Amino acid sequence: MVKMKTFKRLMGLILATSVTTGLMVGCGSSGNSGTGSSNSSSESDSDETSDESSEEEAQILTAGDENGTELEMWTFVELHAQFYQEMVKEWNEQNPDKTINLKLTVLPYGDMHTKLQSSLLAGKGAPDLCDIEVGQFPNFLKGVPQLETLTDVVEPYKDSIVESRLNLYSSDGEVYGLPTHVGATVAFYNTELLEAAGIDYTTIKTWDDFKEAGSKYYDATGKYLGTADTGSIWTESLMISELGSDYTDDKGNPQIDTPEMEKVLTTLKDLQDSNAIATIAGGQPDNEEAFGEYNNGNYACAIMPMWYMSRFINYMPELSGKIAIAPAPVFEEGQDRSVGGGGTGTVVTNQCESKDLAKEFLAFAKLSEEGNIKVWEILGFDPVNTAVWDNEEVTNNPDNQYVQYFQNNPFDVLKEIRDEIGLCKVVANSPSINEVFCTTTLNSIFEDGESVQDALDYAKDEVDNAIQ
Repeated sequence: MVKMKTFKRLMGLILATSVTTGLMVGCGSSGNSGTGSSNSSSESDSDETSDESSEEEAQILTAGDENGTELEMWTFVELHAQFYQEMVKEWNEQNPDKTINLKLTVLPYGDMHTKLQSSLLAGKGAPDLCDIEVGQFPNFLKGVPQLETLTDVVEPYKDSIVESRLNLYSSDGEVYGLPTHVGATVAFYNTELLEAAGIDYTTIKTWDDFKEAGSKYYDATGKYLGTADTGSIWTESLMISELGSDYTDDKGNPQIDTPEMEKVLTTLKDLQDSNAIATIAGGQPDNEEAFGEYNNGNYACAIMPMWYMSRFINYMPELSGKIAIAPAPVFEEGQDRSVGGGGTGTVVTNQCESKDLAKEFLAFAKLSEEGNIKVWEILGFDPVNTAVWDNEEVTNNPDNQYVQYFQNNPFDVLKEIRDEIGLCKVVANSPSINEVFCTTTLNSIFEDGESVQDALDYAKDEVDNAIQ
């Protein structure tokens, strides 16, 4: 009889060596969200929203001036389409001499990326503009990118844009995609639960503090502070970034059997053994099963990118007023306390006949202060233009649903970690690494009790096989 661990590994190897469309490494995207894990669907901003239309028919929407220049755009997130509809109205009001008629098509995640790739390779049939999920982006940078460079339209905004987010969509010194959000990883604490157990979340600065608080919380309640994720690598990405390392080296080659990665996973395993964290239904915080666990008070903390705020609003409304946002723990005080997670890069294809106009509009929508205010107000994402962070009329608006929901202002935390938001690269080998970790490695460690070193040795072999 085949042992369960062996079976899991065989299945993991099969999965890892198959097409990994739609997956992205931790600092990238996921699932439900279209932003987060490996088990999910897409970030759809992976992060960006859980209501992407994965199996629905394409939706076609139009916005703008019917007499303006027609631009066609594809996206895989309906909420993104709503954002672009609003932005084209803003653009036309400010630019009456070069108005736009925007035709938006919302396609299922997999279909859209496959169709875009095929159209670009064929040299016809591609839209003028398109959203590309961060985990898919390296596929569109191979060889000679069939995308327009956006470096020139980025320049006027460069001083106020979080640079690491531009770097996600850049190659050889040129920017090819514009980001949708920062995705700064933070800690979301249920203060009502913690205070009842005598725990002050503001004293949690390091992973040792987290362990102590988690053990105390478990002793008092029999429940867990945080999660040991088996279906995503959000926390691993944060921790590896804190140690100044990454999943890949400067040439994009996998480096997952490093001392830093061993320290990350050993620390998480120690947290699990101390009852500070435990595996969660669904494998990670960003799915329906996990939302139920938080609603039922079975976990008191989620360490996730800031786009997870929308999950609280949409799926955990009863926790309103109970959740505080704080910088994530670090190994040693003084280390950077955040990393960007998830993302969608928006591009102008080389088949666009009105390239200059498309690029100008895209920069206005994704990089300008006006655009980033809408990113916050419509999408609920942390804006990449930091000028918005200091606009108190926007950030402290008492009518904003996010300001109302959380105990403290999200932008206060963003400003505190402004210069501490790291980057895990998303490169051609990232999907294979993500797949191996989320189908085999993390399950082996947190479910089967395998040693970290053995699990990493096996992960290295799996990844090497997958990318050959």
